[in-house]
Amino acid sequence: QVQLVESGGGLVQAGGSLRLSCAVSVSIFSGDTMAWYRQAPGKQREFVATVTSGGITDYADSVKGRFTISRDIAKNTLYLQMNSLKPDDTAVYFCNARIVTIFKGNYWGQGTQVTVSS
Repeated sequence: QVQLVESGGGLVQAGGSLRLSCAVSVSIFSGDTMAWYRQAPGKQREFVATVTSGGITDYADSVKGRFTISRDIAKNTLYLQMNSLKPDDTAVYFCNARIVTIFKGNYWGQGTQVTVSS
Protein backbone atom coordinates (compact mmCIF):
# COMPACT_ATOMS: atom_id res chain seq x y z
CA GLN A 1 0.00 0.00 0.00
CA VAL A 2 1.45 3.34 -1.05
CA GLN A 3 0.98 6.21 1.38
CA LEU A 4 2.06 9.84 1.13
CA VAL A 5 2.23 11.87 4.32
CA GLU A 6 2.75 15.63 4.17
CA SER A 7 4.10 17.75 7.00
CA GLY A 8 5.52 21.20 7.60
CA GLY A 9 2.47 23.35 7.06
CA GLY A 10 1.45 26.09 9.46
CA LEU A 11 0.79 29.78 9.96
CA VAL A 12 3.38 32.27 8.76
CA GLN A 13 3.48 36.01 8.13
CA ALA A 14 3.76 37.39 4.62
CA GLY A 15 7.37 37.34 3.50
CA GLY A 16 8.17 34.33 5.61
CA SER A 17 9.22 30.82 4.67
CA LEU A 18 8.04 27.26 5.17
CA ARG A 19 9.38 23.89 4.08
CA LEU A 20 6.90 21.16 3.30
CA SER A 21 7.85 17.50 3.32
CA CYS A 22 6.12 14.47 1.81
CA ALA A 23 7.19 11.05 3.02
CA VAL A 24 6.42 8.16 0.68
CA SER A 25 5.90 4.70 2.19
CA VAL A 26 7.63 2.88 -0.68
CA SER A 27 10.90 3.38 -2.51
CA ILE A 28 10.83 6.09 -5.12
CA PHE A 29 13.07 6.27 -8.14
CA SER A 30 14.25 8.93 -10.52
CA GLY A 31 11.73 7.72 -13.10
CA ASP A 32 8.81 8.58 -10.84
CA THR A 33 7.17 11.97 -11.25
CA MET A 34 6.35 13.82 -8.07
CA ALA A 35 4.53 17.08 -7.61
CA TRP A 36 2.89 19.54 -5.28
CA TYR A 37 -0.60 20.90 -5.80
CA ARG A 38 -2.67 23.27 -3.71
CA GLN A 39 -6.31 24.08 -3.15
CA ALA A 40 -7.53 27.34 -1.70
CA PRO A 41 -11.03 27.68 -0.19
CA GLY A 42 -13.66 27.80 -2.91
CA LYS A 43 -11.14 27.14 -5.68
CA GLN A 44 -10.08 24.14 -7.72
CA ARG A 45 -6.90 22.26 -6.97
CA GLU A 46 -4.01 23.76 -8.93
CA PHE A 47 -0.53 22.70 -9.93
CA VAL A 48 2.36 24.20 -7.97
CA ALA A 49 5.56 22.37 -8.90
CA THR A 50 6.83 19.07 -10.25
CA VAL A 51 10.04 17.07 -10.51
CA THR A 52 10.01 14.57 -13.34
CA SER A 53 12.21 11.80 -14.66
CA GLY A 54 15.84 12.78 -14.47
CA GLY A 55 15.21 15.53 -11.97
CA ILE A 56 13.70 18.09 -14.32
CA THR A 57 11.62 20.67 -12.44
CA ASP A 58 8.76 22.91 -13.47
CA TYR A 59 6.74 25.51 -11.61
CA ALA A 60 3.52 27.41 -11.84
CA ASP A 61 4.15 31.00 -12.89
CA SER A 62 2.72 32.23 -9.59
CA VAL A 63 5.49 30.56 -7.57
CA LYS A 64 8.50 30.75 -9.89
CA GLY A 65 11.49 32.26 -8.17
CA ARG A 66 9.96 31.78 -4.72
CA PHE A 67 9.37 28.03 -4.37
CA THR A 68 11.84 25.19 -4.89
CA ILE A 69 10.87 21.54 -5.29
CA SER A 70 13.35 18.80 -4.51
CA ARG A 71 13.43 15.14 -3.58
CA ASP A 72 15.71 12.85 -1.63
CA ILE A 73 15.38 9.44 -3.24
CA ALA A 74 17.39 7.77 -0.47
CA LYS A 75 14.84 9.05 2.08
CA ASN A 76 11.79 8.56 -0.17
CA THR A 77 10.86 12.16 0.55
CA LEU A 78 9.69 15.12 -1.52
CA TYR A 79 10.18 18.71 -0.38
CA LEU A 80 8.82 22.14 -1.20
CA GLN A 81 10.80 25.11 0.05
CA MET A 82 8.54 28.16 0.04
CA ASN A 83 10.06 31.61 0.42
CA SER A 84 8.63 35.12 0.22
CA LEU A 85 5.21 33.76 1.03
CA LYS A 86 2.14 35.81 0.16
CA PRO A 87 -1.43 35.68 1.49
CA ASP A 88 -2.46 34.29 -1.92
CA ASP A 89 -0.34 31.21 -1.15
CA THR A 90 -2.80 30.25 1.58
CA ALA A 91 -4.16 26.80 0.72
CA VAL A 92 -4.06 23.12 1.53
CA TYR A 93 -0.96 21.70 -0.13
CA PHE A 94 -1.08 18.16 -1.52
CA CYS A 95 1.72 15.83 -2.48
CA ASN A 96 1.30 13.72 -5.62
CA ALA A 97 3.33 10.77 -6.85
CA ARG A 98 3.04 9.05 -10.21
CA ILE A 99 4.96 5.85 -9.66
CA VAL A 100 6.06 3.80 -12.66
CA THR A 101 7.66 0.84 -10.92
CA ILE A 102 6.17 -2.12 -9.03
CA PHE A 103 3.66 0.10 -7.22
CA LYS A 104 2.55 1.71 -10.46
CA GLY A 105 -0.19 4.26 -9.95
CA ASN A 106 -1.14 7.85 -9.14
CA TYR A 107 -1.18 8.65 -5.42
CA TRP A 108 -2.14 11.64 -3.24
CA GLY A 109 -1.41 12.67 0.29
CA GLN A 110 -4.01 13.99 2.70
CA GLY A 111 -2.76 17.58 2.51
CA THR A 112 -1.21 20.07 4.88
CA GLN A 113 -2.59 23.54 5.60
CA VAL A 114 -0.49 26.61 4.83
CA THR A 115 -1.84 29.94 6.04
CA VAL A 116 -0.07 33.21 5.24
CA SER A 117 -1.19 36.26 7.17
CA SER A 118 -0.84 39.80 5.85
